[in-house]
Amino acid sequence: MSLMTGAEKHEPSATSTLDVLWVLYDAVLRVSPGSREDPERDRFVLSKGHGPMAYYAVLAAKGFLPVDTLRGFGTYASPLGHHPDRMLVPGVEVGSGSLGHGLPLAVGMALGLRAQGRTRPRVIVLLGDAEMDEGSNHEALAFAGRMGLDSLTAVVIDNSSATHGWPGGLAARFASEGWQARTVSGRDHAALAQAFTVPRDGRPQAVVAVVEPKE
Repeated sequence: MSLMTGAEKHEPSATSTLDVLWVLYDAVLRVSPGSREDPERDRFVLSKGHGPMAYYAVLAAKGFLPVDTLRGFGTYASPLGHHPDRMLVPGVEVGSGSLGHGLPLAVGMALGLRAQGRTRPRVIVLLGDAEMDEGSNHEALAFAGRMGLDSLTAVVIDNSSATHGWPGGLAARFASEGWQARTVSGRDHAALAQAFTVPRDGRPQAVVAVVEPKE
């Protein structure tokens, strides 16, 4: 990430996601530069797309784009903008950054894969706790729970940015709609990997990854 010196308006959104992104791409997601067009690949959606520096760094480390590309982050001619663009950045599934869209899109992906009879691919979406204030997310999580979309995993980075919070905590909000839900440290790689690889049981999965509060 230190190679990216362009102006970043949302640095905490990048630093708070780095460990989760690394664990996902290093140990969980079945996708690589050579399989990014494979219909059986896993899909990842960065709903928290307004802070993509960590995402770009991990994609570069895993060979999706040249590491030197990072140096141009945020410049006029660079493909690496302040929101990821699926038409410009290899490995990006969805252009994102407008909050409240990622989870509904991921629900649609999981539903579409089910309709195609594809049971192996997973869809993992990364959100922020403040983003969960958006009503569209609550509609999506309620629908996913009712439909039993067990190929879907929502990862919520909790850096204490939400305006009001949720009775019983964020994991309880997902559990009340029929999701598997657990809370782990967003800096503990072993705990994250374990949370991401629990067996499917007919329910979508939510992992709340707690990190230090946003300053």
